[in-house]
Amino acid sequence: DSDNSYRIPLSNEIVLKGHSKVVSALAVDHSGSRVLSGSYDYTVRMYDFQGMNSRLASFRQLEPFEGHQVRSLSWSPTADRFLCVTGSAQAKIYDRDGLSLGEFVKGDMYIRDLKNTKGHISGLTCGQWHPKDKETILTSSEDGSLRIWDVSDFTSQKQVIKPKLARPARIPVTTCTWDHEGKCISGGVGDGSIQIWNLKPGWGSRPDVYIEKAHEDVITCLKFSSDGQMLLSRSVDATLKQLILTGTSVEKEGTSGGLLYFFDRKKLELVSRVGISPTCSVVQCAWHPKLNQVFATVGDKKQGGTHILYDPTLSERGALVCVARAPRKKSVDDFEVKPVIHNPHALPLFRDQPSRKRQREKMLKDPLKSHKPELPVTGPGFGGRVGTTKGSLLTQYLLKQGGMLKETWMEEDPREAILKYADVAEKDPKYIAPAYAETQPEPVFAQSDSEEEK
Repeated sequence: DSDNSYRIPLSNEIVLKGHSKVVSALAVDHSGSRVLSGSYDYTVRMYDFQGMNSRLASFRQLEPFEGHQVRSLSWSPTADRFLCVTGSAQAKIYDRDGLSLGEFVKGDMYIRDLKNTKGHISGLTCGQWHPKDKETILTSSEDGSLRIWDVSDFTSQKQVIKPKLARPARIPVTTCTWDHEGKCISGGVGDGSIQIWNLKPGWGSRPDVYIEKAHEDVITCLKFSSDGQMLLSRSVDATLKQLILTGTSVEKEGTSGGLLYFFDRKKLELVSRVGISPTCSVVQCAWHPKLNQVFATVGDKKQGGTHILYDPTLSERGALVCVARAPRKKSVDDFEVKPVIHNPHALPLFRDQPSRKRQREKMLKDPLKSHKPELPVTGPGFGGRVGTTKGSLLTQYLLKQGGMLKETWMEEDPREAILKYADVAEKDPKYIAPAYAETQPEPVFAQSDSEEEK
């Protein structure tokens, strides 16, 4: 538009995909040739505009710390290295091609005074490289401190800064930043305050500027203006404090998606608003001064991407380079030799032994090898016993199942069951009487004396 005096590039858009969850960190190098994106899927993806075609695929993927979300990324002043901050207590340094150069030490969590620890003791929240000095970085953490590090020494920090608090407690520092000259630093504290320290000889933890209750909720981002006269802050309390470019979140019951807002710096009036995603929130945003292209990261629990807004008439290089470079189409005459793969480790001689964990799991599933006892019978027992055969003898069980053996003793009266054999035992004795048939003396009974009885 001819009325676009602010030169906002909004006519075209591309999306750098690849992450499986929300993109939480973004960094574009000073020349505008490489882009870093970090996500809640624990990975960092590296994009190169000069090496990409219209498929927009990343050339490298990193996982700095297993199981820790990526929270902040920052290039060095010369763009030969970058800083990666995750949810762990240790920040990492990588070179321009994504090779790890080292990680900073973790402090002793059992030391109460944070100034006596060699490093952070809780998860990091933010980190930024010094804008001028390529050997100095700044980090903030959930342990309630900011620390300045020397990249040449990973074993200990140079300076520990403890923010001013209304009452003694361990309140996290949610974000931090340098000014454009590297002469002062600023930190956003979990109690809603913004504190600024000027780097001068003999400076300590006492802030030079202390803004109490600058926001009502967690401060998510701080940025100094290029002239160093303004500090821009953003919070989750849905308020803006002298902000130029900011992204918005998707409300639970709202109708709008993730948006980008552009404000006039002097009047703080809304200049432009553009929709980025109908369902996902805008997490990080950046307006590159050389490329004149706007970067915005979005995502949710299932996907994540980096949107790049540009205008062919206003923007330079960056997205324009890779969009114009279409991927080569395959020809019918293309031929590729399928290589013969020799894998010596597939032979039994070189094959690794199966893991004991899998062997144990397999044995547990086998009832014989695991000596698994028989499951108890549901319902009442039988004959004082419980078991699948309703008794201890297999023969009894088979006779009962075939109908040859019937047990009726549980329904009979014990006295009647014994007396029914009395007449048979008397008429036809089988056990005791035949054994003594020849030697048994005749019974002699005493004769009664009638006179004595009388």
